[in-house]
Amino acid sequence: MYRILLVSAFIILMFSGFAQPSRWQQRVKYVMDINMDVTANRYTGKQKLEYMNNSPDTLDKLFYHLYWNAFQPNSMMDVRSRELGKKIINNKPDWDGRVRDRIYNLNENEIGYEKVKWLKMNGVLQTTIEHETILEVKLKKPVLPKQKVMLEMEWEAQVPLQIRRSGRDAANGTKYSMSQWYPKLCEYDNDGWNPNPYVAREFYGVWGDYEVNISIDKRFILGGTGYLINANQIGYGYESAGVKVVRPAGEKLTWKFVAPNVHDFVWAADPDFKHIVQPMKNGPVIHVLYNDNPADKTNDDKWKNVAEAATTAYPFMKQNFGEYPYKQYSFIQGGDGGMEYPMATLLNGPGLGTVFHEWLHSWYQGMMGTNESLYAWMDEGFTEYATNLVENFYYSEMAKKSGTVYVNKGLPLYHSGNYNGYFALVKSRFEEPLSTHADHFNTNFGYSLASYSKGCVFLEQLGYITGGKVRDKILLEYYNQWRYKHPNVNDFVRVAEKVSGLQLDWYKEYFVNSTKTIDYAIDSLWEEGGKSKIRLKRIGEMPMPIDVVLTFNDGTQQLHYVPMYLMFGGKPAEDTTQRIIYPEWKWTHPTYIIEFDRRLKDLTVAEIDPTQRMADVDRRNNKLELKW
Repeated sequence: MYRILLVSAFIILMFSGFAQPSRWQQRVKYVMDINMDVTANRYTGKQKLEYMNNSPDTLDKLFYHLYWNAFQPNSMMDVRSRELGKKIINNKPDWDGRVRDRIYNLNENEIGYEKVKWLKMNGVLQTTIEHETILEVKLKKPVLPKQKVMLEMEWEAQVPLQIRRSGRDAANGTKYSMSQWYPKLCEYDNDGWNPNPYVAREFYGVWGDYEVNISIDKRFILGGTGYLINANQIGYGYESAGVKVVRPAGEKLTWKFVAPNVHDFVWAADPDFKHIVQPMKNGPVIHVLYNDNPADKTNDDKWKNVAEAATTAYPFMKQNFGEYPYKQYSFIQGGDGGMEYPMATLLNGPGLGTVFHEWLHSWYQGMMGTNESLYAWMDEGFTEYATNLVENFYYSEMAKKSGTVYVNKGLPLYHSGNYNGYFALVKSRFEEPLSTHADHFNTNFGYSLASYSKGCVFLEQLGYITGGKVRDKILLEYYNQWRYKHPNVNDFVRVAEKVSGLQLDWYKEYFVNSTKTIDYAIDSLWEEGGKSKIRLKRIGEMPMPIDVVLTFNDGTQQLHYVPMYLMFGGKPAEDTTQRIIYPEWKWTHPTYIIEFDRRLKDLTVAEIDPTQRMADVDRRNNKLELKW
């Protein structure tokens, strides 16, 4: 079976390389042996890390993440949280309610730590300097371009009380949520090293293969990243059909996982996990692991519905966003909300909105692997966009099956919540550009609405600019070209330009790199020279192409389409409405006049962008209803 998995990994790598841009990637192979002491809530670890320097650069140092060192009083995460808590926004402290000042109040046996005992490269002991959550390795010999080296270490760790994402004794009942749990090599890319300290925000990792062997009290049931290759010795629902499980003697079991072509590894463990296994035709096997909740008699049904909902939604996800390439995915109760990892997620509960959102991260975090610290919105925002579509599909399907009617509310394509979130951000005056490093946003409020809501709006509004069907093709081509490649915003925009035939760098400059807003208005109407004319006015600082739909007293409609100068082209017709195409509107000009060959009194409604896909911050001046 192990040989089959390695062959599968090779096939994934081979096909993912076709028709994709050429960009060097560092490569790792982890082999880790973990011995867990559930009485002390500690473990010891041994790591062998094969590191391939595919860059053109000579590396004289390395960096590792030591995430759990953040869970100590006066750490950067602790102080950052308490300082943000001093800011009051909407009558609330701006700290994350899960973190607050909890780290500051941890006792010695509740803190987290990762202590590297020693580290060798090619058998030679190296000098290390600990910078809290970053370990700097000063190499005695540099790693040359195209050189492969073997890094070995031993370390010990204490599992922190569950506060943010990882830890022990979560409020949802899970004993161990093991995320960001091992010394993880930092990514080196075109921009150099990325040794981002852990202050509760985003992640970035090196593509590679993992072999993780976890020895733990045999009462515990595990779920996580990868394939369990000794399932028939472990049991607990992982064993093959018809196999009688015979566990080795002793108080501990060693769970052996392999995970091909991923950039992280998560696991969770609890002695009372219930385990659902749901096969899927033409899709991955779904695993659901969760704790009992005697206070909720429907708890089992809710978690079973997680597996069934994933099975229902996957064909839509595959068609619209690309194929999920791994053979399984695990939904595991743990953590503090919902947090994505390769091949698995930790969930606080069985809410389907979070279920869909976290699985869809497999596309925009798991497969794209964008540097979330620099481009959090390309992960969270794109995932939000996809989640809205998947939720609509799922609930529509459920309505069909039950014979009920599912009514969509708000904006077309179901993104109204995120548009409203973006508008609230603009109004708050806490907005910062999407290009702001995730760790360096001045407020949690601004970071959250920017990365989730404005990031979602970016994609839906792109459909307004290019046409919705073209945008859908862009997303699939983005998947085909850039999975496993760590794409950035420029890579995405270039795909969008190639697919649409439009120039779109202006869209990035205005909507990503600035906080300029969109506001258009219908300024005035008159008759002149046998024609009726409407003057449009740009009030906001961001220029856009404009759709104006005119409705006449006989019920007919016209769509007057004005491309924006910097596009050097226009979108195709999106429906059968009569369309009049105008010369481009130059962004230097604040007004533009459109006209029609009917009397002004024939006009009953004039509306800018009736689809409301353009993120116009003041829609009150977009629609004019005429009662002659």
